[in-house]
Amino acid sequence: MYRFNSDGSGQALLVSSPGPGEGKTTTISNLAITFANLGKKTLLVDTDLRKPVMHKVFNNKQSPGLTDYLMGRENDIAKLSNDIGVENLTLMTSGSVPPFPSELLGSTKMKNLIIELKSNWDIVLFDLPPLMAVTDAYVILQQMDQFVLVLRAGVTQRGALKRSMAYLKVGGISETGVVLNQVDKSKTSKDEHFDYYTDYYGLEEE
Repeated sequence: MYRFNSDGSGQALLVSSPGPGEGKTTTISNLAITFANLGKKTLLVDTDLRKPVMHKVFNNKQSPGLTDYLMGRENDIAKLSNDIGVENLTLMTSGSVPPFPSELLGSTKMKNLIIELKSNWDIVLFDLPPLMAVTDAYVILQQMDQFVLVLRAGVTQRGALKRSMAYLKVGGISETGVVLNQVDKSKTSKDEHFDYYTDYYGLEEE
């Protein structure tokens, strides 16, 4: 999966899932530690600006973080880069929860930030909200080099997966790989009832 781009910059890798509770946060955390252990200079960015958890996972402060940079409160990226006690691994927390997450993530400033981060790290991993909940992941997918879709056996709904893949296809985006968590043949997925996705994150703003 890992390779440098033709311009010598690192790889931007996004991890998301169709819905909540499918293991994307655990997956991306483990990926980040794995890359770091392989000697790759790795940055983990909490871009779930609605329900951020990376600061809790790694026992860090939520702010200052990504939103502080995007809203002009902090311009020094070094001050947002947190040492979490794992060699080669740095964490950028989400910052405070903003009123319009999708607008921040889709901004020119975010696009330029991704380019800058790739020039300073071998691997930059972005943890995004579920695809079926809000548009946050879609607004920056075009800036990514790799995309990993996380599914959970017995939890991921077949219809939600089909809709997610359809949206990705419309956007001209294909997944690099798929992670399937907690496979259990005794459990089956449901095909309907998507409301809990939007209930989990709230209504998407226009």
